[in-house]
Amino acid sequence: MPFDTLGLTPALAQAAAASGFAAPTAIQAAAIPAILQGRDLRGSAQTGSGKTAAFSLPLLQRLAAEPASSTSSTARRLRALVLVPTRELAAQVGETLEDFARHLPERLKIVVAVGGVSINPQMMRLRGGADIVIATPGRLLDLVEHNALALDAVSMLVLDEADRLFDLGFAEELGRILALLPKQRQNLLFSATFPTAIQALADAVLRDPVLVDVQGEPGTAPDIVQRAIEVDANRRTQLLRQLLKENEGTWDRVLVFVATQHAAQTVAEKLYKNGIYAVPFHGDIAQGTRSDILAQFKQSRWDVVIATDLAARGLDIAQLPVVINYDLPRSPTDYIHRIGRTGRAGASGLAISFVSAATEAHFRLIEKRQGLRVPRERIEGFEPTEVAPTVVDTSGNGGIKGTRPSKKDKLRAAVAKAAETSTPPKTDH
Repeated sequence: MPFDTLGLTPALAQAAAASGFAAPTAIQAAAIPAILQGRDLRGSAQTGSGKTAAFSLPLLQRLAAEPASSTSSTARRLRALVLVPTRELAAQVGETLEDFARHLPERLKIVVAVGGVSINPQMMRLRGGADIVIATPGRLLDLVEHNALALDAVSMLVLDEADRLFDLGFAEELGRILALLPKQRQNLLFSATFPTAIQALADAVLRDPVLVDVQGEPGTAPDIVQRAIEVDANRRTQLLRQLLKENEGTWDRVLVFVATQHAAQTVAEKLYKNGIYAVPFHGDIAQGTRSDILAQFKQSRWDVVIATDLAARGLDIAQLPVVINYDLPRSPTDYIHRIGRTGRAGASGLAISFVSAATEAHFRLIEKRQGLRVPRERIEGFEPTEVAPTVVDTSGNGGIKGTRPSKKDKLRAAVAKAAETSTPPKTDH
């Protein structure tokens, strides 16, 4: 099926082909026609399935078909807003939109705005307005407070990695942003996962949406081999070093996930001291350095990146052969996002998880949520000796849930409040 059969203009169909899409992926084939029709949409598909192009192509076509409104001969009113949870994902989405937009006859102004860097260059870039802004929530609100940006003309809102944006860490900021947007707008929510609690929150934002879920359809699941190696927690670094040395000729790049920034620093330093070109990657590293690390990793100038879950969302690292869970993620959803950094765009991949006695029960939960069983392995010389700890309930209430609002309750309240207070559209533009 060619892209032009989905309703895309020849210019954007050519843009998709130039970006390496021989034909639409399942999420693109389902989402693009609905978005072009102006429908709200919640789209869920495996990582690496082309979700960014699924919203970028029709978004550009809709904006290109409508002349930009302005308050003067030079100022553009923001018409499309793309919210993302991380700076790296913002840069990646911005690059995709810029690549596609080059094929359009009329130039669209696209601005990426993220925290961690000076706000002044972004404010300068926004002089005269913009057609599309890709932003992290905190920096977007900073720009609004500095009067560098107004949201009252936004006609298209995209939440990329939407489940993360609905998470408690972003709930307040997202609620404030939704309250500044016109009620009449097109809402597009995309993610690899939409847990049940998040679906209820999404419903508060969406209006009569098209629901697209291509998870598990034949031919859509990434080709990722999953392995689980039993090892004592205090021997994981040694095991990691041995695996890297044994596979030095075949694993040209490896992404290792840990639970904390301290672990990222510590593990990377130990590997580096043992002759492995490893580098930490986490939120306390300056944004410019993080961008350099990713660029160099994509060019195979770093062998190993030791990362927190900052790297679990949306990053597209082509032909990444291996992901290793040094620490298991806190949630089964995060596990799916982590291993989705490999096996992208039709390539095969390998995901290895270190499982200790203390984390065995948690890994079983991850397996249950995936509907599969990963055989346990033991590596000679690293056979585990630890036993699972006994968990004793010391709460005094028999483990019964208290009366305080749950995380889900707080999220639902924040989004519902924002939906009720969204500013109505102005009638003078």
